[in-house]
Amino acid sequence: MEGWYTLISFALGFLVAQLWKLVVGLITGHRTREVVNLRTAIGYFSRSGGMPSGHTASFTAASVYLGLVFGFGSGLFALAACTWMIVVYDAIHVRYAVGEQGKALNGLLRKAGKKELPLVEGHTLPQVVVGAIIGVMIAVGMFYMVGGA
Repeated sequence: MEGWYTLISFALGFLVAQLWKLVVGLITGHRTREVVNLRTAIGYFSRSGGMPSGHTASFTAASVYLGLVFGFGSGLFALAACTWMIVVYDAIHVRYAVGEQGKALNGLLRKAGKKELPLVEGHTLPQVVVGAIIGVMIAVGMFYMVGGA
């Protein structure tokens, strides 16, 4: 069952982070009198980048849950931690840089009167830290909910 609980932890991490983005988007949209409909709500929920990092929340939740179940010295946790490091590095460095380059490119396209490209944003360090905190809370909650320790 640990495999299923790991997957549930992963999914909950992502879900909580994305719901945070939805709620903040709806509040911000209401304050700026933006027309909020189902399409914009789905856009807020499925947003890439921003606060908090859904990638970090989900991988942290799965990795910490595996550490709690199998031990933080286990090979399974080591593999999860290695994967976590790659995901977080990618979110902060690679995807963030690509997002910044996309903004610059879209600026040039706008000046040339061309259609802008879809933008994929990365994360800042604070966004990743908040995602990690969410992930740890979910992992610990899942661990105790299913009878751990």
